[in-house]
Amino acid sequence: MSDKFFIDTNILIYALDQHSPQKQVQARELLRAANSQEKLALSTQVLQEFFVASTRKLYLEPMTAKQILRGFSHFETVLITTSLIDQAIDDSIQYTLSFWDALIVTAADHIHCSELWTEDLNDGQKVRGVTIVNPFEHFQDVMAKFS
Repeated sequence: MSDKFFIDTNILIYALDQHSPQKQVQARELLRAANSQEKLALSTQVLQEFFVASTRKLYLEPMTAKQILRGFSHFETVLITTSLIDQAIDDSIQYTLSFWDALIVTAADHIHCSELWTEDLNDGQKVRGVTIVNPFEHFQDVMAKFS
């Protein structure tokens, strides 16, 4: 595993969410720190989910969400393929995860990320060698990786 960090959709959404000011600040700091060292990765699934969540939950105008999405284009991006979908189905069964969560973990493993930053899975759990980290619960520890 490398020292790359895979980010789930909720981290990107919190960076824009004014209803959660503390998480907004933390998400922005996490993205800024990891991005400055080119250690962030995501998948086409995360990009799709971001567009839907930002327009439906945060009520962004679609073209605004599209512009923000373009800003993520420099992150390493995993293209979801039929092979990854097949692996995710197996992982969803083996690890008792939803298919969508398994697909995120499978994508993170595919490009050798050491951690998956999300608050949607079990903090501390290891799946396919990828450690699940809730960066809001371990904010100082995660930020220390970039000092």
